[in-house]
Amino acid sequence: MTSALNEPEVRIASLNDVLDNKDQRIDSSFWTKEPFRNPDLEYEPIGHHLRLSQYGISISMNEDGLGTPIYRMNEIHNMLCDLNVDKCAQVSSKEVEQYTLSPRDVLFNRTNSYEWVGRTGLYMDCLDGDPVFASYLVRFRTNEDSLLPETLVAFLNCKYGVAEVKRRSRQSINQTNVNPEEVKHILIPLLCMQLQERIAELFERGYRCLEDANRMMERAENQLLAELGLANWSPPEPLTFTASASQVSIANRIDAQYFRPLFSEIDNRLRETGRAVDLGTILTTNARGRQPHYSEEGLPVINSKHVRTNRVLFENNRSALEDGSPVVIQRNDVLINGTGVGTIGRVAPFLHDVDALPDNHVTVLRTDRVDSVYMSVFLNSPLGQMQIERHIKGSSGQLELYPSDIAQVRIWDAPEDVQKSVRDSVMSAFEQERSSIELLEAARRVVEIAIENGEAAAFAYLDKLG
Repeated sequence: MTSALNEPEVRIASLNDVLDNKDQRIDSSFWTKEPFRNPDLEYEPIGHHLRLSQYGISISMNEDGLGTPIYRMNEIHNMLCDLNVDKCAQVSSKEVEQYTLSPRDVLFNRTNSYEWVGRTGLYMDCLDGDPVFASYLVRFRTNEDSLLPETLVAFLNCKYGVAEVKRRSRQSINQTNVNPEEVKHILIPLLCMQLQERIAELFERGYRCLEDANRMMERAENQLLAELGLANWSPPEPLTFTASASQVSIANRIDAQYFRPLFSEIDNRLRETGRAVDLGTILTTNARGRQPHYSEEGLPVINSKHVRTNRVLFENNRSALEDGSPVVIQRNDVLINGTGVGTIGRVAPFLHDVDALPDNHVTVLRTDRVDSVYMSVFLNSPLGQMQIERHIKGSSGQLELYPSDIAQVRIWDAPEDVQKSVRDSVMSAFEQERSSIELLEAARRVVEIAIENGEAAAFAYLDKLG
């Protein structure tokens, strides 16, 4: 049995090693440690098994959310590309043809922070239409006669693949970069096709779990709107409308956006329930975080990238000290992004069993009056998002949603059974997401076991999984 243990922690490279190396690297970070490779497996450069390597498109995002969906590194999580994309761009038909993603394309993040560089995910035909991908991503397509894309993704996410990518990275003050041409030189084990197909099955099952989770999330919102009699509601959008001087004076706003008739319609619909409440009247905490003082120790920091729609991601969190923080995030708090085009107004319940710190772009809401999951679903629904949109201030690139604005948002304090039903749907979605993560983690682990102990051990691990 081969073992990855007892590897030397340092490596001495000869001049011939440096001169013969295809990566043409002389820095010590590249030569720090001899990569572990199982002598019983055959290895070849990744580039020998690629039929396409392509940089993404460089283009500005649309602020109105219209256009062609575009994947960025923010939409790659747990080795899969997200089922939802919140950024769009105006892309020509020629560019769409050139950059449209196809099922089982591999997306590799070549630049950003050290933690994010090298992030790799599989696109599984998640979106309707023709999604494209941003310039700091690279698309790989494999020759599937020898290397399935699922195996490539699992390898680049396993500890051996990550180590190989990281040692090829080049770090500067503001960001880290990896040359995709150097990634092609990484040696990947050529696993037998039967084992690769079993890995692909784990990816397929993990993706189906995510689809189920997405449907459950949609069901929660649809259930909420149906209870309000708004399942098929279309907000009024007249070409012209007016506001009185007294209304302008009370609101202290003069922009037409604030006085759109749909906001009055939402307000009337909520009041008719007899259970409409302003958030400011029920919140015991409504506070935005501060710029963290990052450190090696402390609490994990939650920023706007972590606050997704109805879920908080816990990955690549930096740590910071609690001293001086205006608020500490606790389980069952509700988090809302207060800045950023495409992220502002995104809401999620915090359901983790650890405390955390919000950065200066995240506002923490706390109440014992309304269930946190229900509140998040309401605020992410059209009724909540339209009100949030109304209260956003600022201009392009400097949009803000302050705690004082959030306090003015009106929600439906639904009966307890409705809140529980919405929560149950969301929690069922979380369980499906957890199953997806476990399946994809198993795919990654299969590759590690094959490298460390051989293919027979990897098959035995898969057989135990069932």
